[in-house]
Amino acid sequence: MCRTVVAQPRSAPSAAPSRRGTNPRTRAFRRRFYPQVTDREWNDWHWQLRHRIRTLGEAERFLMLSDGEREAILRGGAMLPFAITPYYLSLLDADDPDQPLRRTVMPSPGEFVQTRGEADDPLGEDGHSPVPGLVHRYPDRVLLLALDFCSTYCRYCTRSRVVGHGELSPGEARLEAIFEYLENSPQVRDVLVSGGDPLAMSDDRLDWILGRLRAIPHIELVRLGTKMPAVLPQRITPSLCRVLRKYHPLWMSLHFTHPDECTPESFQACARLADAGIPLGSQTVLLKGVNDSVATMKDLVHRLVMMRVRPYYLYQCDPISGSSHFRTPVSKGLEIIQGLRGYTTGYAVPNYVIDAPGGGGKIPLQPDYLVGRDGDDLLLRNFEGKLYRYPDPAGESAPRQDTIASGAPCGA
Repeated sequence: MCRTVVAQPRSAPSAAPSRRGTNPRTRAFRRRFYPQVTDREWNDWHWQLRHRIRTLGEAERFLMLSDGEREAILRGGAMLPFAITPYYLSLLDADDPDQPLRRTVMPSPGEFVQTRGEADDPLGEDGHSPVPGLVHRYPDRVLLLALDFCSTYCRYCTRSRVVGHGELSPGEARLEAIFEYLENSPQVRDVLVSGGDPLAMSDDRLDWILGRLRAIPHIELVRLGTKMPAVLPQRITPSLCRVLRKYHPLWMSLHFTHPDECTPESFQACARLADAGIPLGSQTVLLKGVNDSVATMKDLVHRLVMMRVRPYYLYQCDPISGSSHFRTPVSKGLEIIQGLRGYTTGYAVPNYVIDAPGGGGKIPLQPDYLVGRDGDDLLLRNFEGKLYRYPDPAGESAPRQDTIASGAPCGA
């Protein structure tokens, strides 16, 4: 039998993220389930990894499972393992299987349903992999999969065919083959280190990888892709930041999905990274029933900019096998962008993109702001739906230079 758990209060959606302390839900969760665990243990990311929730029995201790969740865990979670850190579990609603955060990490029967157009590797990464763990799709940049381990597995993961199976380890032999390829590829100037989650590695291993990349003269930019500030903010330690700041210019792509992830703990983690001089951008996947409304997305991007994280990409959910229950129509993404553009600062408006199946790369999508042309004028629609004319003489190789009266300021 499942243990009945009293639902914990949720934070107000419109509240700005707190800069200090701990999340009230997390405090209540710890009092109920981990009363003997000290603050030092709870805030140790190694402790969090060792105590991840990975089995049906463990999940039933904390959550009233739905029949679908129980069935999916018993069937093995399709290709993707099941694991959640205690910290992230503390953010879940114990009684509501439809809570947005809970849907993103709890297995579902929908994972076993494959619909038209879905594939295990929809982006064709394996076909662009010259050596194991390296994807070279774009001319000047590569994706380096340092490992296949995540502290918490998102059920919509693009690399569900790879992660959690122990096939990609951060061992020196495999990584040295990648570095040798990069040393012989002078066109590569940008490396994104991802996985799995590269911050699941030790400081020493991460230090070694970043040092090897920085030793390759033509590599100008190194980026790290991680969800740790959302699912395990305890990983963002002062010692980690000391390692990272050695390798500037270093950028970081974070993965935030819903406003409920923007806790005081996540705020502190992002503050440490930003204070270490690392520009932070967020990549959010558009998910049905999770963040597919203007109100939810606006709440999320507002919280992110308060955390010094620039909303960078809003991804249309990739057609991985068993993802139909997460995917929205493309029109929903366009609706959200239209509901943000002009209604909040441009810094908070992400680029809405589809990562084209088969390795076509990211294709940006925008609402129809360009209506058409009328003679020498472009017809433009603004965020309020009003039409405006912009002079754009057709066929002219350069704009016409009007004479400015003597003494009049330019643009007067």
